[in-house]
Amino acid sequence: MVVAIIGVGLIGGSLAISLKEKGMASRVIGVDQQEQNIKKALDLKLIDAAATLDEAMQQAQLIILAIPVDALMQLLPAMLDKVQPQHVIMDVGSTKKKILELVAGHPNRGRFVAAHPMAGTEYSGPEAAIPNLFTNRTMVLCDVKNSDEDALEIIETLVDALQMRLVYMNAEEHDLHTAYVSHISHITSFALALTVLKKEKEQGRIFELASGGFESTVRLAKSSPDMWVPIFKHNRNNVLDVLDEHIHQLQQMKQLLEEEDYDAFYKLIQKSNKIRKILK
Repeated sequence: MVVAIIGVGLIGGSLAISLKEKGMASRVIGVDQQEQNIKKALDLKLIDAAATLDEAMQQAQLIILAIPVDALMQLLPAMLDKVQPQHVIMDVGSTKKKILELVAGHPNRGRFVAAHPMAGTEYSGPEAAIPNLFTNRTMVLCDVKNSDEDALEIIETLVDALQMRLVYMNAEEHDLHTAYVSHISHITSFALALTVLKKEKEQGRIFELASGGFESTVRLAKSSPDMWVPIFKHNRNNVLDVLDEHIHQLQQMKQLLEEEDYDAFYKLIQKSNKIRKILK
């Protein structure tokens, strides 16, 4: 199967590696607005050829949109206008509700499968692409009842080839849960980085003491704003909801410290330890 990947960064590039390794792609065509990304992807042999979007759609059976959500929403309706019966379009965006609302009434909606691989790193660009990024991770497919049966079957086969766990959700469920397990982690990491950068200016030597715990907590702050601002924008209500709860928890901890109520603080931390039952 010839696969076209629109956006040859971390996710798109890693998909290119894995789909070729697993025998799902006989040839991978790369499309990217940034010429340097295409050049890197060719140099790294992530893709076999570069093309325009129209050229890629003429050659490929599977077209994967691995671009920021804002760009995806601009591109997808026009792609569905041109889609042919042999085409399957799949996205890998981190939000789903607005995307699916946008194309809900499109006559070719069935050729689109909305997907979100729960995988990634804090790095971006073609050079960040790695093998096995998706192995044993979760792929969420959303509102599959609106995708054609043969299109869905191709994506399910792809998920199986990538050795991913498959979860089905509606768009609302997806956006709510990703706000709590992914989006809050990133926005918290950005805030923590800003806090420490400010203190580092004032006190100078904080980074000399930074160790593994700090690095693991703040590493997501290296993530690209080009990717994350559109995610926060499109999942704004859910992100605000989880931020309200997160701020409430921080304020509670702050109050207990101010009151020197260490027994209550101990119980809060003990309660948080229950996450071990979920994250083994």
